[in-house]
Amino acid sequence: MFDRDGVESYLGLDYFCVPHEGIGGVLKTRVDDFRVKEQARTPAIDPKGRFTAIRVTLRNWETNRFIGRLASACKISRNRVFSSGLKDKRAVTTQVLVVDASSNILERVEIPDSEIEILGRTHQKVGMGDHDGNRFTITVRGCVSPDGEPLDSKEAMSRVLSIRSEMENLHGMNAFPNWIGPQRFGSTRPVTAEVGRCLVNSDFEGAVSTYIGMQGDGHREDVESFRALWRETKEPSKCLEIIPKHLGFERAMLERLLDRGDDYIGAFKSLPQSLQILMIHSLQSLAFNHALRSRLSDSMQITRPSVGDIVAPLSENGRTDVGKSALVSEWNLDRCTKNAERGRLAITGILPGNSVILAEGEAGRHETEGMKSAGLNGIEWMVPEIPRLSTNGTRRSLAVPFSDFSVEEAPPVPDEDLSQRWDQGPRDGDRWHPDGACLRLRFVLPPGSYATVLMREFMRSPLDHY
Repeated sequence: MFDRDGVESYLGLDYFCVPHEGIGGVLKTRVDDFRVKEQARTPAIDPKGRFTAIRVTLRNWETNRFIGRLASACKISRNRVFSSGLKDKRAVTTQVLVVDASSNILERVEIPDSEIEILGRTHQKVGMGDHDGNRFTITVRGCVSPDGEPLDSKEAMSRVLSIRSEMENLHGMNAFPNWIGPQRFGSTRPVTAEVGRCLVNSDFEGAVSTYIGMQGDGHREDVESFRALWRETKEPSKCLEIIPKHLGFERAMLERLLDRGDDYIGAFKSLPQSLQILMIHSLQSLAFNHALRSRLSDSMQITRPSVGDIVAPLSENGRTDVGKSALVSEWNLDRCTKNAERGRLAITGILPGNSVILAEGEAGRHETEGMKSAGLNGIEWMVPEIPRLSTNGTRRSLAVPFSDFSVEEAPPVPDEDLSQRWDQGPRDGDRWHPDGACLRLRFVLPPGSYATVLMREFMRSPLDHY
């Protein structure tokens, strides 16, 4: 099990782009404190279309689990429900889905804590990253100084604006390091990357056992008892007797093992395909974060290119076109620098795979160091048992722009509306206080970037506060 500091170091998230005390605090003490509205064009509507486009507003639903529930209600495979992004669970989220089912079927679907709006029939699916961005409204509660002294709203807002100003001075624009956030990995139980490590080594027993049994920090007692029983016995029948109801993916794995003995490949494949792929993506993400950390700690710019960097064009919404990447050399350095300053180009970092090209020079040294630090040297990135999980790798922008930023004091709410964690008060090592200020921040981010990563730059709280 990782402790707090160990998780941050493991994920490469133990560094900040500018020195500051931050405001502390904790997120998601209420579901309504974290709101995400996907900015996306509605698929072209055609009454003769095969699919149905819907807009869903979800309260406390992780996208993968909601898609499973929706598919079940429609009596179709979950692979016939298409989304352009996966949203957090403890949040209120709005996004467009495309479903391979009739409007009549969807009109009859009733799922708790969800609203489904029928937009019409369409011939178009949606895929990951097809939306233009996400608009966030996020409330942080219990702001404190590092010594635990509560901050008032004036001081807390002043600190947020100071950090924003310092980041702008450093990067020359409204931008921040494009870390891959803790939710990609599992935060206090960073399980997905370790499952991915097993997969690229064709160790499916290890992948399943890690997913079911890896210990977490601060999880519910019944969950930890279940995971401990698996680690001790590896007996599906015993574990199914005590498995908490909400662990549906673990249940599916165990039922497969109970039915077919040691079919660990089959047990792993009982996971949704999007979640299977996420395991590989998480492992790649470790290398990216560690390389970004290495670069920042060496005071190397992430918005101003250097010789050896690999840059890619930026669209107006901040999406990076890595298919048009180019190496920065002495002869094109000035042109690349001017285009980066104008927001037309982004410096990219590595998401490793079989054929991805590393940067050169100092940039390449940091990418190599990131791979080494994440323990990924020599990985072949092949999964012959499930070929679709093999990856050639790609690249990702090192910095991400944010827009429409604002910060204001958030009104207090009754304590009974807040989470059990708030009721119990701060634990050792926490950085929040019930008497601290509450702030509401609003901003827009491009698809694929993490609001919690921007909030982390302002808050400087432990990872389990997000």
